[in-house]
Amino acid sequence: MNQMRHVALIPDGNRRWARAHGKTPMEGHEAGAKTSEAVIAAAFDEGIPFVTIWGCSVGNLANRPPVEAAFLKRMFATYFRRLLQHPDIKKRDMRVRVLGRWREYFANDAITAIDEAVTETADHTKNHLTFLLAYSGLDELRAAIGKMREQGSGMPTEEEVKGALWTSDLPPVDLVIRTGGEPHFSQGFMMWDVAEAQLHFTETLWPDFSPEELRAILAEKHSTERRFGA
Repeated sequence: MNQMRHVALIPDGNRRWARAHGKTPMEGHEAGAKTSEAVIAAAFDEGIPFVTIWGCSVGNLANRPPVEAAFLKRMFATYFRRLLQHPDIKKRDMRVRVLGRWREYFANDAITAIDEAVTETADHTKNHLTFLLAYSGLDELRAAIGKMREQGSGMPTEEEVKGALWTSDLPPVDLVIRTGGEPHFSQGFMMWDVAEAQLHFTETLWPDFSPEELRAILAEKHSTERRFGA
C-alpha cells in the first residue's frame, strides 16, 4: 500500500451546480466553501498530512462579472476569519499557507484575515493546509525563473528549482483530484510538484463532492502501485 502525504484538489463545478439547482453563482460558491471544509477535514482524518486546494485563479477574479468577483473576495475574507476560530486549527495542529497573487487582488479585510490565519498557525506542524488564491502555475514558474536568474547560479539543480517555487516547503503531490467532469489541468497547475502525481477526474460537481467519495478515491489509489516512470 502506498502512503500518500500530499493531495491537491481542483474544485470545479460551483456555477454549473448552481444553474442545475436554480441558484445564483454566489450560492454555488457558498455551497462549494462548505464542501471544502468537510473534504479537508476528511483528508486529514485519512492520515493525509498535506492538503492543497485551489481556491481561485486570477481569471476567476479578473474576468468574472464584477458582482461575482466581489462576492468571492468577501467570501474568502469570511472563510479565513471563520477558519482561524475553528477548533480544528488547534485540535489538528493545522498550519495554514496561502500561495498566489492574492495580495494584488484582494481587499484589505481579506488580506488581514489571511495574514492572521497564516501567522497564528505558523508554528503548527502536524497537518498542513495550503490554499492557492489568484494562483497560476505559469505565474509560479515565471516567478521561480526570475528568482533563479537574480541569484545567477547557472543551470539550476532540481533542488534549486524547488527552492525557488512558492511551494518550496511542500512535498511533491501524490494525488490530484479534479471535480466537475472536465479532465484537464488549468494554467499549469503546480506543474513541478505534480510531475509524479496520480490523477483522478470525477464527474461530480464540487458542491456534491463528499468525504465518502474522497475516501473511495483514496482507497483505490492506495491499492495502486506507483511506478515513478519505471
